[in-house]
Amino acid sequence: MRENTIALSDHFTYKRLLRYTVPSIVMMIFSSVYSVVDGLFVSNFAGKIPLAAINFIMPYLMILSAGGFMLGTGGNAYISKLLGEDCKEKARSIFSLVIYTTIFGGLLLVMIGQIFLRPVGQLLGAHGEMLDNAVTYGRIVLCGGIPYMLQMEFQSLFNTAGKPKLGLAITVIAGVMNIILDAVLIGELHMGLVGAALATTVSMSVGGIVPVLYFFFNRKGDLFIVKPEWNGKALVQICSNGVSEMVTNISMSLVSMIYNVQLLAVAGANGVAAYGVLMYVNMIFISAFIGYSLGTAPIVGFHFGAGNREELKSLLKKSAVIIASFAISMVVLSLALSVPLSRLFTEYDKDLYEMTVHGFRIYSFSFDFAGIPIFSSSFFTALSNGKVSAIISFLRTLVFQTGSVLILPLILGLNGIWLSIVVGEALASAVAAAFILKNKNRYGYL
Repeated sequence: MRENTIALSDHFTYKRLLRYTVPSIVMMIFSSVYSVVDGLFVSNFAGKIPLAAINFIMPYLMILSAGGFMLGTGGNAYISKLLGEDCKEKARSIFSLVIYTTIFGGLLLVMIGQIFLRPVGQLLGAHGEMLDNAVTYGRIVLCGGIPYMLQMEFQSLFNTAGKPKLGLAITVIAGVMNIILDAVLIGELHMGLVGAALATTVSMSVGGIVPVLYFFFNRKGDLFIVKPEWNGKALVQICSNGVSEMVTNISMSLVSMIYNVQLLAVAGANGVAAYGVLMYVNMIFISAFIGYSLGTAPIVGFHFGAGNREELKSLLKKSAVIIASFAISMVVLSLALSVPLSRLFTEYDKDLYEMTVHGFRIYSFSFDFAGIPIFSSSFFTALSNGKVSAIISFLRTLVFQTGSVLILPLILGLNGIWLSIVVGEALASAVAAAFILKNKNRYGYL
């Protein structure tokens, strides 16, 4: 084995672990570029109402695409376990089954999404210009829904296939393409919201279709697309393992919807626009936690399948140190960037700018806690314990964050909305740590 080659069966030092997971981290961060860049260009070239419209409808679009994360992470755990057991032919069949299921399931979800787009916007309280803008953006972006689901799925499966750098390259190309198209369609051609939606749809298509073509035509390595055998039992297990990630994405989107409803009531369109800026930073920072978790998942799954408890102990210990280091760095960086980033998005409106900076400074402390439940949920998914993983995800978002955003504003007003995410993440981290301790003897990782 060459010195620079990293295999799932290796012992992972800190250096080797970071080398293996950095492509996943960067890949997830670049996947967040779509909405961030759209928001930046739309805010500066079209104004705060179109910006608020994008932020308002984005959670609905994310709910529809969450199945890609479920099949990707659940399939990741199942396939890496098969590889650890040296069942390569079955791993290829399941790998292919996951991809085909995503394509056909995604088609159904996109059709449903188009039908209910406007009614959902109305139900959440949007009206007039904001509703029209949200529907316009959503209809165009949904055309790229299937490729986007595939792209999210391959963020996990590229790691399982041992090709994280290739996944990173494709994601970076798609992200850069989105930036260029936004600059041309919005900045030069003044297409506003429509230009942003077109740029995102084209970029998502590249990020989802290119991996399918690669694994279809490239027959080297352990994984490539074959004619799959139907395996309903495996598909159910994959969905069970990955349901926590789907719950996480759906729950986060539902929480964002609740935030938007609360902010519309308390602070109007300015509140929704300010929250959107915080979400852009949140997406990028949280993507680092998610990317690391996705990167380590196939390693955990492999060594779990191989019965190597000592390596599981090592992986958990090192991951705790790395997650803590990320958390501290993110809080410091977020506080430092609160003013320049708020100015970048909202300088044209003094009230909106001041609201965004204030919210930023409170919201930043949520990064102290967010990494613990995110990694823990992914860790249990990789151990094929979808139940615990789903409980952590469910409590983190639908219980703790939703409860906080409904209760704290009654006491603290607008500050309660900004603070609610901090309280929710802190409670979720405590629950995640409790599950890690409770299951230590069962899996032998402590």
